[in-house]
Amino acid sequence: MTTFHWLFGDQLGPHFLTPGPGGPGRDEPLVMIEARSVFRRRRFHRAKAHLVLSAMRHRAAELGDRVRYVRCDTYREGLREAVGEGRVTVHHPTSHAALRLVESLGTVTVLPARGFLVPHGDFRAWADGLDGGRLRQEDFYRRVRRRRHLLMDGDSPAGGRWNHDHANREAPPRGAVTLGAPAPYRPREDDIDDEVRHDLDRWEHDGAARFVGRDGPRRFPATRREALAALRRFVDHRLAGFGPYEDAVLARDPVMSHSLLSSSLNLGLLDPAECVEQAEDAWRSGRAPINSVEGFVRQIAGWREYVWQLYWYFGDAYRERNALRHHAPLPDWFLELDADAVTARCLATALADVRDTGWTHHIPRLMVLGSHALQRGWDPRAVTDWFHRCFVDGYDWVMLPNVVGMSQYADGGRMTTKPYTSGGAYLNRMSDFCGGCAHRPTERVGERACPYTAGYWAFLHRHRSLLAGNRRTVQAVRGLDRLGDLGEVLRQERQRGDAPP
Repeated sequence: MTTFHWLFGDQLGPHFLTPGPGGPGRDEPLVMIEARSVFRRRRFHRAKAHLVLSAMRHRAAELGDRVRYVRCDTYREGLREAVGEGRVTVHHPTSHAALRLVESLGTVTVLPARGFLVPHGDFRAWADGLDGGRLRQEDFYRRVRRRRHLLMDGDSPAGGRWNHDHANREAPPRGAVTLGAPAPYRPREDDIDDEVRHDLDRWEHDGAARFVGRDGPRRFPATRREALAALRRFVDHRLAGFGPYEDAVLARDPVMSHSLLSSSLNLGLLDPAECVEQAEDAWRSGRAPINSVEGFVRQIAGWREYVWQLYWYFGDAYRERNALRHHAPLPDWFLELDADAVTARCLATALADVRDTGWTHHIPRLMVLGSHALQRGWDPRAVTDWFHRCFVDGYDWVMLPNVVGMSQYADGGRMTTKPYTSGGAYLNRMSDFCGGCAHRPTERVGERACPYTAGYWAFLHRHRSLLAGNRRTVQAVRGLDRLGDLGEVLRQERQRGDAPP
């Protein structure tokens, strides 16, 4: 009986078809399934739906007669149509739901995961060996560096340090409107993109799917060739300036020197190994400084890998964690990406970037969008779903630890040592948002009160007993006693509720 290999829509690179142990046969026939039910169940960003479908259809066109590409309602229906009673292999899927599906089918053999640097078993052995100790990302990152001999000089880290964050936390240049970095790679749309856009229009018209956000010209790679071009463009022209300002934000320069490779990595168009290896080569050949290269390597070999591993190690029940007991629903203006309803310049800008492109970099995600949700007490599961649906690089494995663990502190500190939220002073220091805003970062009450500054103190007060026992937040909690207007702040924030700030 013929065995088929199933390619999910985030397993699109050549490394998912490499033969050998744990891989499909060299000439094994392939199956790809485009299931409309995915878009019927949830309201995804239109640009994300476009990118995923374009990438899948481009890959099917490349594979030609080797692949059976099925467009259908559900995955089960598509698999029956494609292979009948045939046997199927698939590389370990990237979500708990997808894994449950393939394991329930009875005819599918799950092969080891690809597209990541560390096997699940290696991480589990390391984590279990800590005997309940904290799973520190820094410790894991160093372990990955040593095991893969990545940015190493013998047994020592290249450049003499494991961590170059001290050089990568600069505020944006004073008075700058843009960073002035060379432009990132931009793909050109083709007939497949036209077909995808026509189909999405038709689905919306027929009521078969609803989307949020705008679908302008495609901004992110949908093919291996495009992804490699984007990687080369970043390494050759943008990596050198990446490090110092990776935590800075400019309202009119949302991309700055960021790589924009996350969607290509998460679609499987790029292998993380080739990304970090090319970055290391740029340092060794003198084309990029160590702080920028280490910062980029840390994002992939450190944070991305860590999040992937925690997703599986913590298990599916992790999404139910809600240590702060936040249950408020997301307001309509946030769900609809209605940036025009928002006065606070930082939040309006970040929301508009999501609306228009399906992307912002990590600081607007964490310290603007996520911080506002945390301060307002929104349900972390709903916030996770929003990030998953609204970002082109958002997948369940990406967003569950990032949002539940880091952004919303819903696991009570299992992943991070403190809640990541702040008043307006941080945003004023690391961005140019506050200068053109109707609010003032130093004001807590009144018409010009910064919603982040007032929201920060209200959040600390609401969780005072919990945060007073955390050595990283105890000083901030003590600051509540020095606020003569705390009662006024709390009344103001209760009245504000979830109205757009």
